[in-house]
Amino acid sequence: MDLPPDAATCLSRIHDDLETHLRRGHGLQVFAYASLLWRPAFAPVECIAARVHGWHRALRMRSRVNRGTPEQPGLVFALLAGGSCRGELHRAADARAHATLDALWEREMPGGGVYQPRWLDCRTVRGTTPALAFTLRTDHPSHAGPLEDAQMLQILRAARGRYGSTLDYLLRTAVRLDELGIRDAAVSRLVALAEGHGLTDRGRRLGRDQPGEIVAGVDVDQHAGVARLDRR
Repeated sequence: MDLPPDAATCLSRIHDDLETHLRRGHGLQVFAYASLLWRPAFAPVECIAARVHGWHRALRMRSRVNRGTPEQPGLVFALLAGGSCRGELHRAADARAHATLDALWEREMPGGGVYQPRWLDCRTVRGTTPALAFTLRTDHPSHAGPLEDAQMLQILRAARGRYGSTLDYLLRTAVRLDELGIRDAAVSRLVALAEGHGLTDRGRRLGRDQPGEIVAGVDVDQHAGVARLDRR
């Protein structure tokens, strides 16, 4: 990867931290809270329910390529400070931890990225463990800030990028949260907003008209990421 100096330094630091976690038996664990739930960046050797405190899931990060365009930016989820968030821990094989981190970084932080990666303490039934998570500073230019419903509806109607629409991204995340038994009031409200304005319906919300690979829990981009790991 050809990264700007600051991004390269950050990645190097994360690798150093990972080496410490490997020595302590934690390994590489990633906190999945949105698209990583339904399109993992690698083939986890284990997934376990987890919660982080001090951060919450929010559809507040501008997307000008993947889920929108410069003319009509879309939105993707990020972890913002405050509250708590339920998701999953995805554990990578220890033998491939550093290669997995590089592949994950390439997906989540292209060209240096927007997210601020950090290690968060995640609570599970087995106790608390550190996991890598992708957060967003509220003073970052890509932070959308609070949006009126009319603004959100315009984005859900019109924003579409190389990986599809913001609406599709929201619905896929909602479907996966439902499957995992995770109740997120903010996500449910956005889905209800879209449904109430005719942008979707209950059938689609539950995934019955999603592409076949999504219903099956598979995604072509996921396979591409795993293939890159296998070549290393």
